[in-house]
Amino acid sequence: MSYSSSDRIVAILREWIANAAPGAKLPSTRALVAEHEVSPVTVQQALRTLVAQGVIESRPGVGTFVRGIRAPKPHDFGWQTAALGAPQQRLPQLSSALRTTANDVIGLHSGYPDKSLLPERQVRAALARAARSELAVVRAPAAGLPDLQSWFAAELASDTPGGVTPPLASDVVILPGSQAGLSTLFRTLVGAGQPMLIESPSYWGAILAAAQVGVQLVPIPSGPDGPDPDEIDRAFARTGARALYAQPHFANPTGAHWSPALAERVLDIVRARGAFLIEDDWAHDFSIDEDITPIAALDDSGHVVYVRSLTKSVSPALRVAGVVARGPARERILADTQAQAMYVSGVLQAAALDVVTQPAWRTHVRGLRGQLAARRNLLVDALRTYAPTAYLAHIPRGGLNLWLRLPDGADLAAVARECEQRGVIVAPGNDWFPAEPTGQYLRLNYSGPNPGAYERAAQVLGEVLASVTD
Repeated sequence: MSYSSSDRIVAILREWIANAAPGAKLPSTRALVAEHEVSPVTVQQALRTLVAQGVIESRPGVGTFVRGIRAPKPHDFGWQTAALGAPQQRLPQLSSALRTTANDVIGLHSGYPDKSLLPERQVRAALARAARSELAVVRAPAAGLPDLQSWFAAELASDTPGGVTPPLASDVVILPGSQAGLSTLFRTLVGAGQPMLIESPSYWGAILAAAQVGVQLVPIPSGPDGPDPDEIDRAFARTGARALYAQPHFANPTGAHWSPALAERVLDIVRARGAFLIEDDWAHDFSIDEDITPIAALDDSGHVVYVRSLTKSVSPALRVAGVVARGPARERILADTQAQAMYVSGVLQAAALDVVTQPAWRTHVRGLRGQLAARRNLLVDALRTYAPTAYLAHIPRGGLNLWLRLPDGADLAAVARECEQRGVIVAPGNDWFPAEPTGQYLRLNYSGPNPGAYERAAQVLGEVLASVTD
């Protein structure tokens, strides 16, 4: 009988193996070919399948043998406790915003926009072009590709008013994403054991980066309109801090947007205190009802260190960010970057630059405003209808998130758990507080997949809140 499928040879060999002792040598490929009238390719396919299943093992130049059964045993890594010692800083767990979910749930927890909101075709084409370029086989400059440095500088210069010197390309350092950038900035501008002011609540990634570096965070209360500048000034005086980390435009998670007056007041305070403002412009491409003017565009004295990432707006696969800094601060940032990563992949830099310099990029960003507005309004209306006991302090004019306060007495963990059991994933707000939370919050991302399910998600949340607060 002629066998044409390796699956049948696998079945024959499995029967042979079942009656063989561990370590027994299997018949040679030649013998199997002759006995079963199959091709050598079919036999090799069957043997590879059995090796992958862990049934047999191949010893080159010797033969193929039945693999012995190994009794499972627990791994003992206790020795590492003594070798590593106690950690100097216990790092927070990764935020729920990074969880991946199945397609059959409604995800409102993610920190990233759905791929339907990304310039997918442009990204694929840009990566293909970059892969065919010389950058696929050479090292990129430590500070970044000059053309990409120029693009970041020009973007900030376009908002720089008269009388302020615009940044140069040489003021820019390209980093492998803003998360790595924040670690670098906190390490070089603040230092381990030193205080740094931070809005509360604030971006969980900044809180994580500070913990990893060993920076001591000093929380500054912040609401829908941003922090109280007098609180910032008092905190600088009280702690001797030399840096403030902030997201002045559509802050993650609250969506807060600083007014021009607040921005100028904080900049005056930072200058008077001889300190740095680390401005995280993460939502630059996600404005909806209001344009962004970075505070860094108003400063040419080196007090504002500006970071802008392309990861969320272009593609999560392109971990590329730019930092604009002047003076010795820029040199320290570059030195730390070289020590940590040496350089950012030239292919990724070239692809990112390709996307943002295409005419289609401006068209995409303009169209994105309408899509985000529709999604935001859809979720806001659904929450007001089906979860009226939850409180939305304000409707953000940009960004990706709603910051929803739960009614007093609600058990945050129970709400998140019960929502998940009913197919809705939400992000508990505790991750965004650098100190004790001031209330029970959820961060809901309105840029995720399946906006048609937002009404159902709001219904589930309303039902859960009714059940846990009775």
